[in-house]
Amino acid sequence: MTGLCTGRVVIVTGAGRGLGRAHALAFAAEGARVVVNDLGVGLDGSGEVAGPARQVADEIRALGGEAVAHGGDIATGEGAASLVATALESYGRLDTLVSNAGFLRDRMLVNLDEDDWDAVLRVHLKGHFLPLKHAAAHWRAEAKAGRTPEARVIHTSSGAGLLGSVGQGNYAAAKAGILGLTLVAAAEMGRYGILVNAVAPAARTRMTEQTFAETMAAPGEGGFDAMAPGNVSPLVVWLGSAASAGVTGRVFEAEAGRITVMDGWRPGPTADKGARWTPAEAGDTTRKLLTEAPEPLPVYGAR
Repeated sequence: MTGLCTGRVVIVTGAGRGLGRAHALAFAAEGARVVVNDLGVGLDGSGEVAGPARQVADEIRALGGEAVAHGGDIATGEGAASLVATALESYGRLDTLVSNAGFLRDRMLVNLDEDDWDAVLRVHLKGHFLPLKHAAAHWRAEAKAGRTPEARVIHTSSGAGLLGSVGQGNYAAAKAGILGLTLVAAAEMGRYGILVNAVAPAARTRMTEQTFAETMAAPGEGGFDAMAPGNVSPLVVWLGSAASAGVTGRVFEAEAGRITVMDGWRPGPTADKGARWTPAEAGDTTRKLLTEAPEPLPVYGAR
């Protein structure tokens, strides 16, 4: 390894399994000291065990790295504050926040309970906002004290947030919200030395085993496991390092050996009458504009 993150202190939420675990190990391999956060819940958010975070921290230490476990609920103000405090108390600084925690409660919209909506929005969207808020408050204080940080935040969205996903209205809404949060945070926080980006990964984890069942088989030719979570981590590590200077407010798709810069919403065909349209005129004009616009990409799972 190159030591890209030597001296940096990195928080990774949801780091007990899957993508988060891969990110934590990858940061440690590049010299970072890692705060491994995981509440230890099931795939649907039920139950709590402290084991996964501790196991990953032990794994990092066994490999010669430095890590500490944090088992708090980062979707609460207290848990998010203690997460940042753990980094500062353990290592005296904080450089990078990777928000990754989440779970699924998939239902078609007409069958989706209010509790399932609230729980998924809470862990994904609120669970991104609160750690960001507390980390940014620390970094802003550092900047105001004349110690402008090289701070980095990496948020975890999804293709579901970019395109939608049938049966995942709550998850897709949360992941789309994370993209909006990322753009606002990048605009607000750059003055304090904080760069904020998002990744939309595709990999084999507990959350995607059913969604990508047909495409997540064994490694292909040459032994390359295209859907291994670790394939996403190099981009996340680079974004979390000082080497990513100047990169902020961006969204990247990462899957297998592919990295894509996403364009986001941009103006397409436009018509301006210079006055108020009648409903019939608005309809006729809109239909004409749609013939000039590219077809949208399909929602995941749509037929």
